[in-house]
Amino acid sequence: MSRQPTSNAAPPAEEPKGAPPRPTEHAPSPLIEARSVCKNYGAFRALENVSIAVREGEFVSIVGPNGAGKTTLVNLLTGLLVPTKGEVYFKGRNIAGVGPVTLATQGMARTFQLVQIFPELTVAETIATAAVTRQGKRWRLLSPLPQDAEIATRVAEIAGLFGLSSRLATLSRLLSQGEKKLLDVASAFALDPQVILLDEPTSGVSTAEKHAVMATLAGAARAAGVQAIILVEHDMDLVAAYSRRIIALSEGRVLADLPPEKFFADPVIIETVVGKRRGVSC
Repeated sequence: MSRQPTSNAAPPAEEPKGAPPRPTEHAPSPLIEARSVCKNYGAFRALENVSIAVREGEFVSIVGPNGAGKTTLVNLLTGLLVPTKGEVYFKGRNIAGVGPVTLATQGMARTFQLVQIFPELTVAETIATAAVTRQGKRWRLLSPLPQDAEIATRVAEIAGLFGLSSRLATLSRLLSQGEKKLLDVASAFALDPQVILLDEPTSGVSTAEKHAVMATLAGAARAAGVQAIILVEHDMDLVAAYSRRIIALSEGRVLADLPPEKFFADPVIIETVVGKRRGVSC
Protein backbone atom coordinates (compact mmCIF):
# COMPACT_ATOMS: atom_id res chain seq x y z
CA MET A 1 0.00 0.00 0.00
CA SER A 2 1.50 3.35 -1.05
CA ARG A 3 1.27 6.22 1.40
CA GLN A 4 3.04 9.57 1.65
CA PRO A 5 5.36 10.07 4.66
CA THR A 6 3.59 11.64 7.59
CA SER A 7 5.32 14.54 9.31
CA ASN A 8 6.44 14.41 12.92
CA ALA A 9 4.52 17.38 14.26
CA ALA A 10 4.41 16.91 18.03
CA PRO A 11 6.37 15.23 20.83
CA PRO A 12 4.98 12.18 22.61
CA ALA A 13 2.54 12.80 25.40
CA GLU A 14 4.51 10.59 27.79
CA GLU A 15 8.29 10.29 28.05
CA PRO A 16 9.40 6.87 26.76
CA LYS A 17 11.20 4.55 29.17
CA GLY A 18 14.51 4.32 27.39
CA ALA A 19 14.99 7.72 25.77
CA PRO A 20 18.28 9.52 26.38
CA PRO A 21 17.96 12.94 28.06
CA ARG A 22 16.56 15.63 25.80
CA PRO A 23 19.16 18.15 24.59
CA THR A 24 18.90 21.67 25.96
CA GLU A 25 19.67 23.38 22.66
CA HIS A 26 17.15 24.07 19.91
CA ALA A 27 16.94 21.57 17.03
CA PRO A 28 20.52 20.27 16.99
CA SER A 29 22.04 19.02 13.77
CA PRO A 30 21.35 15.34 13.12
CA LEU A 31 23.85 12.87 14.49
CA ILE A 32 22.97 10.47 11.70
CA GLU A 33 21.07 11.27 8.54
CA ALA A 34 20.05 9.61 5.28
CA ARG A 35 19.20 11.98 2.44
CA SER A 36 17.04 10.73 -0.44
CA VAL A 37 18.68 7.32 -0.30
CA CYS A 38 17.98 4.68 -2.94
CA LYS A 39 19.46 1.20 -3.05
CA ASN A 40 19.21 -1.14 -6.01
CA TYR A 41 20.09 -4.81 -6.28
CA GLY A 42 20.15 -5.27 -10.03
CA ALA A 43 16.67 -4.41 -11.27
CA PHE A 44 15.19 -4.61 -7.78
CA ARG A 45 14.97 -1.37 -5.81
CA ALA A 46 15.10 -2.11 -2.07
CA LEU A 47 14.90 1.54 -0.97
CA GLU A 48 13.31 4.47 -2.76
CA ASN A 49 14.08 8.10 -1.73
CA VAL A 50 14.35 7.38 1.98
CA SER A 51 15.23 10.37 4.15
CA ILE A 52 15.55 10.11 7.92
CA ALA A 53 17.40 12.04 10.63
CA VAL A 54 18.19 11.11 14.22
CA ARG A 55 19.24 13.82 16.67
CA GLU A 56 20.72 13.94 20.13
CA GLY A 57 18.30 12.78 22.82
CA GLU A 58 16.19 10.60 20.52
CA PHE A 59 15.18 6.96 20.78
CA VAL A 60 13.99 6.11 17.28
CA SER A 61 12.50 2.76 16.27
CA ILE A 62 12.53 1.51 12.69
CA VAL A 63 9.69 -0.90 11.97
CA GLY A 64 8.05 -2.54 8.99
CA PRO A 65 6.93 -5.88 7.58
CA ASN A 66 9.39 -8.39 6.17
CA GLY A 67 10.80 -7.09 2.91
CA ALA A 68 10.14 -3.44 3.79
CA GLY A 69 13.82 -2.49 3.49
CA LYS A 70 14.78 -2.31 7.18
CA THR A 71 17.95 -4.40 6.87
CA THR A 72 19.09 -2.49 3.80
CA LEU A 73 18.53 0.83 5.56
CA VAL A 74 20.41 -0.31 8.65
CA ASN A 75 23.31 -1.52 6.51
CA LEU A 76 23.43 1.87 4.81
CA LEU A 77 23.30 3.74 8.13
CA THR A 78 26.20 1.69 9.48
CA GLY A 79 28.38 1.96 6.39
CA LEU A 80 28.12 -1.66 5.28
CA LEU A 81 26.55 -0.66 1.97
CA VAL A 82 26.96 2.23 -0.44
CA PRO A 83 23.67 3.80 -1.61
CA THR A 84 22.87 3.67 -5.32
CA LYS A 85 21.72 7.26 -4.94
CA GLY A 86 21.69 9.71 -2.06
CA GLU A 87 23.99 10.24 0.93
CA VAL A 88 24.37 9.01 4.48
CA TYR A 89 26.01 11.25 7.09
CA PHE A 90 27.25 10.65 10.62
CA LYS A 91 28.14 13.81 12.54
CA GLY A 92 28.30 15.69 9.25
CA ARG A 93 30.60 13.22 7.47
CA ASN A 94 29.63 11.07 4.53
CA ILE A 95 29.98 7.47 5.74
CA ALA A 96 28.85 5.54 2.67
CA GLY A 97 30.61 2.18 2.68
CA VAL A 98 33.13 2.98 5.45
CA GLY A 99 31.98 -0.04 7.49
CA PRO A 100 31.01 -0.54 11.14
CA VAL A 101 34.60 -1.08 12.34
CA THR A 102 35.66 2.40 11.24
CA LEU A 103 32.41 3.91 12.51
CA ALA A 104 32.98 2.32 15.92
CA THR A 105 36.13 4.42 16.30
CA GLN A 106 34.11 7.52 15.36
CA GLY A 107 31.30 7.01 17.87
CA MET A 108 28.72 4.65 16.34
CA ALA A 109 28.19 1.08 17.50
CA ARG A 110 25.89 -1.59 16.12
CA THR A 111 24.59 -4.87 17.45
CA PHE A 112 23.26 -7.60 15.18
CA GLN A 113 20.12 -9.71 15.34
CA LEU A 114 22.21 -12.84 15.87
CA VAL A 115 24.42 -12.83 18.95
CA GLN A 116 28.05 -12.05 18.07
CA ILE A 117 30.16 -13.39 20.95
CA PHE A 118 33.16 -15.68 21.39
CA PRO A 119 31.83 -18.78 23.17
CA GLU A 120 35.17 -19.79 24.65
CA LEU A 121 36.01 -16.37 26.10
CA THR A 122 34.83 -15.31 29.53
CA VAL A 123 32.47 -12.39 29.97
CA ALA A 124 35.39 -10.25 31.14
CA GLU A 125 37.54 -11.20 28.13
CA THR A 126 34.69 -10.50 25.71
CA ILE A 127 34.12 -6.99 27.04
CA ALA A 128 37.87 -6.42 27.24
CA THR A 129 38.35 -7.07 23.52
CA ALA A 130 36.09 -4.10 22.75
CA ALA A 131 37.60 -1.91 25.46
CA VAL A 132 41.11 -2.63 24.17
CA THR A 133 40.05 -1.70 20.63
CA ARG A 134 38.52 1.57 21.81
CA GLN A 135 41.65 2.59 23.71
CA GLY A 136 43.96 1.65 20.86
CA LYS A 137 45.83 -0.94 22.90
CA ARG A 138 46.99 -4.46 22.18
CA TRP A 139 46.08 -7.32 24.42
CA ARG A 140 46.96 -10.99 24.02
CA LEU A 141 44.22 -13.29 25.27
CA LEU A 142 46.72 -15.41 27.19
CA SER A 143 47.83 -12.37 29.20
CA PRO A 144 46.09 -11.81 32.54
CA LEU A 145 43.48 -9.08 32.22
CA PRO A 146 44.15 -7.50 35.65
CA GLN A 147 47.67 -6.53 34.52
CA ASP A 148 46.06 -3.58 32.72
CA ALA A 149 44.25 -1.69 35.47
CA GLU A 150 42.62 0.73 33.04
CA ILE A 151 41.07 -2.03 30.97
CA ALA A 152 40.05 -4.03 34.03
CA THR A 153 38.30 -0.97 35.49
CA ARG A 154 36.45 -0.34 32.25
CA VAL A 155 35.36 -3.98 32.03
CA ALA A 156 34.00 -3.83 35.59
CA GLU A 157 32.09 -0.62 34.82
CA ILE A 158 30.45 -2.03 31.70
CA ALA A 159 29.61 -5.34 33.37
CA GLY A 160 27.97 -3.44 36.21
CA LEU A 161 25.77 -1.47 33.81
CA PHE A 162 24.47 -4.71 32.31
CA GLY A 163 24.09 -6.73 35.50
CA LEU A 164 26.93 -9.05 34.55
CA SER A 165 29.34 -8.35 37.42
CA SER A 166 28.81 -11.77 38.96
CA ARG A 167 29.43 -13.48 35.60
CA LEU A 168 32.80 -11.97 34.68
CA ALA A 169 34.66 -15.27 35.05
CA THR A 170 31.95 -17.28 33.26
CA LEU A 171 32.50 -18.61 29.74
CA SER A 172 30.18 -16.82 27.33
CA ARG A 173 28.71 -20.08 26.02
CA LEU A 174 27.38 -20.88 29.50
CA LEU A 175 25.21 -17.76 29.71
CA SER A 176 21.46 -17.77 29.21
CA GLN A 177 20.21 -16.38 25.90
CA GLY A 178 19.16 -13.17 27.61
CA GLU A 179 22.60 -12.79 29.19
CA LYS A 180 24.27 -13.45 25.84
CA LYS A 181 22.23 -10.64 24.32
CA LEU A 182 23.26 -8.33 27.16
CA LEU A 183 26.91 -9.30 26.71
CA ASP A 184 26.70 -8.66 22.98
CA VAL A 185 25.39 -5.14 23.59
CA ALA A 186 27.80 -4.60 26.49
CA SER A 187 30.69 -5.17 24.10
CA ALA A 188 29.30 -2.46 21.86
CA PHE A 189 29.00 -0.10 24.83
CA ALA A 190 32.65 -0.68 25.67
CA LEU A 191 33.40 1.25 22.48
CA ASP A 192 31.97 4.41 24.13
CA PRO A 193 29.43 5.10 21.36
CA GLN A 194 27.52 8.34 20.94
CA VAL A 195 24.95 6.52 18.80
CA ILE A 196 24.05 2.87 19.08
CA LEU A 197 21.94 0.86 16.66
CA LEU A 198 20.20 -2.13 18.22
CA ASP A 199 19.09 -4.70 15.64
CA GLU A 200 16.32 -6.76 17.27
CA PRO A 201 18.12 -6.98 20.63
CA THR A 202 15.46 -9.29 22.10
CA SER A 203 15.36 -11.73 19.18
CA GLY A 204 15.57 -15.27 20.49
CA VAL A 205 14.90 -14.15 24.05
CA SER A 206 11.93 -15.60 25.90
CA THR A 207 8.83 -13.44 26.27
CA ALA A 208 9.37 -13.36 30.02
CA GLU A 209 12.90 -11.94 29.58
CA LYS A 210 12.25 -9.41 26.82
CA HIS A 211 11.18 -6.44 28.91
CA ALA A 212 13.90 -7.07 31.49
CA VAL A 213 16.55 -7.17 28.76
CA MET A 214 15.22 -4.00 27.16
CA ALA A 215 15.02 -2.18 30.50
CA THR A 216 18.64 -3.09 31.20
CA LEU A 217 19.74 -1.85 27.77
CA ALA A 218 17.87 1.44 28.17
CA GLY A 219 19.23 2.01 31.66
CA ALA A 220 22.78 1.25 30.52
CA ALA A 221 22.43 3.72 27.64
CA ARG A 222 21.36 6.50 30.00
CA ALA A 223 24.15 5.72 32.47
CA ALA A 224 26.78 5.55 29.71
CA GLY A 225 25.75 8.87 28.18
CA VAL A 226 24.69 7.48 24.81
CA GLN A 227 23.28 10.41 22.85
CA ALA A 228 20.86 8.58 20.56
CA ILE A 229 19.48 5.08 20.09
CA ILE A 230 18.12 3.49 16.91
CA LEU A 231 16.11 0.33 17.48
CA VAL A 232 15.02 -2.17 14.81
CA GLU A 233 12.32 -4.28 16.42
CA HIS A 234 9.26 -6.40 15.60
CA ASP A 235 7.78 -6.45 19.10
CA MET A 236 5.31 -3.57 19.11
CA ASP A 237 4.98 -3.53 22.89
CA LEU A 238 8.69 -2.77 23.17
CA VAL A 239 8.49 -0.20 20.39
CA ALA A 240 5.60 1.58 22.11
CA ALA A 241 7.26 1.53 25.53
CA TYR A 242 10.67 2.88 24.56
CA SER A 243 10.39 4.96 21.38
CA ARG A 244 10.26 8.71 21.19
CA ARG A 245 9.69 8.44 17.45
CA ILE A 246 8.76 5.57 15.12
CA ILE A 247 9.79 5.36 11.47
CA ALA A 248 7.81 2.82 9.47
CA LEU A 249 8.99 1.41 6.16
CA SER A 250 6.84 -0.29 3.55
CA GLU A 251 7.97 -1.48 0.13
CA GLY A 252 11.21 0.44 0.44
CA ARG A 253 9.63 3.79 1.28
CA VAL A 254 9.00 5.76 4.45
CA LEU A 255 5.39 5.15 5.35
CA ALA A 256 5.33 7.22 8.54
CA ASP A 257 7.60 9.15 10.90
CA LEU A 258 5.57 9.79 14.04
CA PRO A 259 5.56 9.87 17.84
CA PRO A 260 4.14 6.66 19.35
CA GLU A 261 0.67 7.91 20.24
CA LYS A 262 0.02 9.09 16.67
CA PHE A 263 1.63 6.04 15.12
CA PHE A 264 -0.53 3.56 17.03
CA ALA A 265 -3.67 5.65 16.51
CA ASP A 266 -3.48 5.25 12.72
CA PRO A 267 -5.22 2.01 11.68
CA VAL A 268 -3.82 2.13 8.14
CA ILE A 269 -0.25 2.24 9.42
CA ILE A 270 -0.87 -0.55 11.92
CA GLU A 271 -2.50 -2.77 9.31
CA THR A 272 0.35 -2.18 6.85
CA VAL A 273 3.24 -2.51 9.27
CA VAL A 274 1.99 -5.02 11.83
CA GLY A 275 -0.84 -6.80 10.07
CA LYS A 276 -2.55 -7.36 13.42
CA ARG A 277 -3.63 -5.39 16.42
CA ARG A 278 -1.08 -3.85 18.75
CA GLY A 279 -0.07 -5.98 21.71
CA VAL A 280 0.78 -9.03 19.64
CA SER A 281 4.40 -9.47 18.59
CA CYS A 282 4.93 -10.19 14.92
